[in-house]
Amino acid sequence: MKISTQDEQGKIWYDGKFVNWQDATCHVMSHALHYGSTIFEGLRCYDTTKGPMIFRLKEHVRRLFDSAKIYRIEIPYTPEEVYQACLETVRINKMRTAYIRPLVFRGYGVLGVSPVGSPVHLIVAALNWGKYLGEDALTQGVDVCISTWRRIGANSVPALAKAGSNYMNSQLIRLEANLNGYLEGIGLDANGHISEGSGENIFLVRDNEIYTPPLSSGVLMGITRDCIIKIIQELGFKLNITAIPREMVYIADELFFTGSAAEVSPIRSVDKIQIGAGKRGPITEKIQTRLFDYIEGRLADKYQWLTPVQ
Repeated sequence: MKISTQDEQGKIWYDGKFVNWQDATCHVMSHALHYGSTIFEGLRCYDTTKGPMIFRLKEHVRRLFDSAKIYRIEIPYTPEEVYQACLETVRINKMRTAYIRPLVFRGYGVLGVSPVGSPVHLIVAALNWGKYLGEDALTQGVDVCISTWRRIGANSVPALAKAGSNYMNSQLIRLEANLNGYLEGIGLDANGHISEGSGENIFLVRDNEIYTPPLSSGVLMGITRDCIIKIIQELGFKLNITAIPREMVYIADELFFTGSAAEVSPIRSVDKIQIGAGKRGPITEKIQTRLFDYIEGRLADKYQWLTPVQ
C-alpha cells in the first residue's frame, strides 16, 4: 500500500516528541540500514460504535518488547510510554481509523556486525491503510501459491521475533508469488510442512475441523491468530494445532489467512487448485463475522481487546 500525501501531512512520534512526517529521518550510516537491526509492530485502530479503538494494543506492545529481548535490544522507553505513544499518535493526527507502526532501530554511531554501542531509537507512525490483500479479498478470497522459498528455521533466525531482517524472507516469498501472477505465497517450514504466508498466519478447514500450524513450524506468534483461536473455541469447532502436510491445503474445504493487516482473508486457490467453492466458505465467514463484531463494538469486549483512543 503506497503511503499517501495525506499521511505525509501528519506527525510521527520520534524518540519522545512529535515531528513532521518529512522530518522523521535517520542517517544513511545507521546500523539498521546496513545490518537489518530493527523490530516493529503493525496494529490497527478501528472506528467502532464507541469511537476510535486500537485493537489489542497491550499485546502488540508486549510483543515489541519480547522481540527486542530476543535480539538483545534495550528499548529506552517503558512499555507504558510506548503504549501511550501509540494512542497519542492517533490523537494528534486526528484519525478515526489507522494502521499504526511502532519501529525500534539501531541508529548512527557504530558500523560493524556487532551492534554494541549503537544508539536505539523508537518511532510510532499512523497511516491510512486499507485492506492488506485488496478490498475484495475478505469476501471473494485470494489466489496464492506454495513458495519455493522456505520459512526461516529454528536456531537460524528467531521466528517469534517480529524483526525487519526476518522479512527479507517474506519479501522473497511475496515477490515470487506476485511475479508469477499470485497475490500471496505460502512458505513451507524446514520439514516441508505448511508454515505461513509472507505476513500472515494460516488456518485450514476440513470436515468441520480447523487446523493451524504450531509455533515450531516457523510461524510468528500472531496476535490475530490468538484471537481466531479464541473465536474458534467460542463457535464450538474443533481446533487442531499440528504440522500440516503441503498437500493438505489442496484438499481443504476452506483456507484463510489471518493477521493485523490481513484480518481474516479467505484463500480461493492454491497453485491454481480451487479451494472449496472458490470463494469465502461458511466457516470462514462465521469466524470473520465474529471477529469484526468484536472489533467494531457489536459484541461486548469480554476479552478487553479494545483500547479507546480518546
